[in-house]
Amino acid sequence: MAETKASRYGVVAMALHWVIAAAILFQVGLGGRMEDAHGPEKFAVFQLHKSVGITILLASLLRLGWRLGHRPPPMPASFVGWERQLARITHAGFYVAMLGLPLTGWVIVSASRLAIPTRLYGVIPWPNLPGLAGDKAWEHAGEIGHGALAWATYGLLAMHVAGALRHQLFSRDEPVLGRMAPGAVPGRWLEPRIALIAAGAATAFLAAHWVRPAPPAAAPPPTVEAPVIAEPAVTPSTPAEKSTSPASPTLSARWRVARGSTISFETAWSGAPVKGRFERWTADILFDPEALDRSRVSVSIDMASAVTGDEQRDAALTAPDWFDIAAHPRAEFTASRFEKTGPDRYLAHGKLALRGVSRPLSLPFRLQIDADKARVRGVTSLDRTAFGVGQGEWTSTDQIPAKVTLSIDLRATRR
Repeated sequence: MAETKASRYGVVAMALHWVIAAAILFQVGLGGRMEDAHGPEKFAVFQLHKSVGITILLASLLRLGWRLGHRPPPMPASFVGWERQLARITHAGFYVAMLGLPLTGWVIVSASRLAIPTRLYGVIPWPNLPGLAGDKAWEHAGEIGHGALAWATYGLLAMHVAGALRHQLFSRDEPVLGRMAPGAVPGRWLEPRIALIAAGAATAFLAAHWVRPAPPAAAPPPTVEAPVIAEPAVTPSTPAEKSTSPASPTLSARWRVARGSTISFETAWSGAPVKGRFERWTADILFDPEALDRSRVSVSIDMASAVTGDEQRDAALTAPDWFDIAAHPRAEFTASRFEKTGPDRYLAHGKLALRGVSRPLSLPFRLQIDADKARVRGVTSLDRTAFGVGQGEWTSTDQIPAKVTLSIDLRATRR
């Protein structure tokens, strides 16, 4: 049977068919790659997987809409009843998979406790489905559906390819391949279009292993000027209070934190360093090197202000598995005991309250005072697991270690 224009799909339908087919094969490759990847690489590959999935969803909706408005070419007249029925079932199955796979993936992402935002290809924001955040039942249902549809897709691909090859290689009067690959001659084994399709399929699959999506940044970009640091209002002592409390630190011992001050942290993810800082915090500092027994410091940190250089990772930090800012929006460090350990060097003995857990924390620091200006630099470390930071799979320290390094670099002026 000779191929005619009426016996094949239109240009738009063919273009959408091959684009979606290539994207599906690329997704299959990415899925296998995610099984072996770890840390920042897995995170980056997963974000790309989400982007391609949404692309398939949109392209499939466009393809379905086009199909509803444009009748497909008739099946070859030689098709018997079971062949026609199997073709219809296969095509319907593909639409279920092309729509169902990204939809169930969308459900998984939306219901995850991590609540990682989606940016298509790192640029276009894509919303989570409303009302699903943290819902384990929906997440579990999405995972089951996603897995089942993935296996169904493998079976559909095998049936589709096998059927196309059967008609192309063994039937000279059934131009099946030509419906989507114009010019294909049925019955011709050395059909160049088959080789071209095979090469394209292999390229799409292997591209998933070749592409290197940008991993999350190791640290937030440096800032010339740090954000404004809010400070609690301090009411100076009245003259009466001064006279009745001669042992109290003088007003000159109060310090106002200046711009350029930072509180930062550092850890690792599968061996790759991760650095971050908190952009909003308050500090009440009453410190006199000559009156250590009467000095005290209180720092309150807005945990939602943590930045590490990647918006999606930063959003995950605020989720219940990590900082859980909905229940514990702030961390508090207080210290009222200090000791001098060397020239310009001191040790603050205090407590850190984080995620509802309060534990002792000592901070060694260096203090340099020049007239009414001071600079404080210190480094300490803590065990994140002791504060419950990192739940579920993240309680393990094989990817992210328990030790987290905290650093302060403060500039201050006397009040």
